[in-house]
Amino acid sequence: MNVPVKASSLAIVAALAVMACGKEEPPPPSAAAVPPPPPPLIVKLGHAAPLTGPQAHIGKDNENGARLAVEDANAAKIKLDGRDVKFELMPEDDQADPKQGNLVAQKFTDAKVNAVIGHLNSGTTIPASKTYSDNGIPQVSPSATNPTYTNQGFKTAFRVMANDIQQGKVLGEYAAHNLKAKTVAIIDDKTAYGEGLASEFKKAAVASGVKVVAEEHTDDKAIDFAAILTKIKGKKPDLIFYGGMDPQAAPMAMQMKKLAIKAKLLMGDGGCTSEFVKNAGDAAEGHYCSLPGIPYEKMPGGPKFIERYKAKFNSDIQLYAPYAYDAVMVVVEAVKRAGSAESARILAELPKTDYQGVTTRITFDEKGDIKDGAISLYVAKGGKWEALDTIGGPAAAPAQPEGMGGMQGMGGMQGMGGMTAVPAPVATAPAPVSAAALAKSKNCLTCHAVDKKLVGPSYQDVAAKYQGNPDAAKTLAAKVRAGGKGVWGEIPMPPNPGVNEQEAAALASWILAGAK
Repeated sequence: MNVPVKASSLAIVAALAVMACGKEEPPPPSAAAVPPPPPPLIVKLGHAAPLTGPQAHIGKDNENGARLAVEDANAAKIKLDGRDVKFELMPEDDQADPKQGNLVAQKFTDAKVNAVIGHLNSGTTIPASKTYSDNGIPQVSPSATNPTYTNQGFKTAFRVMANDIQQGKVLGEYAAHNLKAKTVAIIDDKTAYGEGLASEFKKAAVASGVKVVAEEHTDDKAIDFAAILTKIKGKKPDLIFYGGMDPQAAPMAMQMKKLAIKAKLLMGDGGCTSEFVKNAGDAAEGHYCSLPGIPYEKMPGGPKFIERYKAKFNSDIQLYAPYAYDAVMVVVEAVKRAGSAESARILAELPKTDYQGVTTRITFDEKGDIKDGAISLYVAKGGKWEALDTIGGPAAAPAQPEGMGGMQGMGGMQGMGGMTAVPAPVATAPAPVSAAALAKSKNCLTCHAVDKKLVGPSYQDVAAKYQGNPDAAKTLAAKVRAGGKGVWGEIPMPPNPGVNEQEAAALASWILAGAK
């Protein structure tokens, strides 16, 4: 068949056009694909505390503090080698049980966590610490206070609050010199924390001239103390010391009231919670406790932390949440300095820590204990813990710098968990105020009286000591601020960084005038 030339040409053109439509043209150079960003570097932080059982409220409090820190660290958009760093909290329930604590430690090891925040209790922290040491995992406890933890020689062990040697010594001396106890009965819960603190208290109390008339033991699950307290009542002690936690301390106080025991209860940090005053009710009134550190409202970042915690969790801080926050941040800062999330690199940086935290300025000694740990004393009054005294601590409380998550500045907020502190230190020249009011607001009257001798001599005796000294006012003002032995007599006086030069001068002039 003959095909016309024109028709044939059109068919060939059409075929070529179809072939051309199926051919993919290469993209212009400017449209080349951008490589995806590298995945974030995950830093896993194990957190161990009792999340079930009678101490669950304290364990959850620790976890909440740690979570706030992780949120702030992630909000800071930290980068290492061009990669975003993401911190993840891995919470585990150790039930405040040493055996369970060891299981949790092994679980963290298997999960290859970069560091551990915890444990809460000394009884779980100490046995777990060997696992962390054997595997080179940094461990920063926010709340374990038994000295054994850092006395084992493990280079992985650190803590961000004062230990029980410091706390027990302060409690024993306070019982003798401030509470004027001549005799004391001692009860502990047989845990590493409770028994350890009771032992340190006993040493200091006996050294201060207090006679121990009874020593009894219970456990951290008990709620009936009638037999122990009946036995103690017959000894008529001036004071009862309890080494243990608030789930036992509250019913103990209630049963003391029921048995009409006149002695007051003195406890360490385990009983110094809002749950104690809540659960003991009016039986809490007049009892005493101590907490490592300074009152929450006086912490460099305390007021802001109180506000954030309440807004986030709709509850008051129970006990150690600010310390758990700082424990996380100490690790975060070590990661930043190391430029790495490897446990070994973090460990190399932790001893170099110099971090202004929510609670205080944190530096560690050669054992991993915080340097210059303070201890604060409280009394239960009107359904709240009211601050009495703070003993020890850094020579001066530095201002809180800008930090992650807006953690900066001091506020004027009431205490967390029903805790009320004495007025915060004044950083600038105050409005005119009488020296007598200053003496009261600065807690001077806890140790000294105008007409009655307490721990230190009366102000009239001090005035007589400096009589005829032309530099008396200047010398006395300097000593009021610096503290130390020989300020008033042989009894050492803590430094008063919260008293500024103008206030010290006013106090000195008032004292030298006979405190009139």
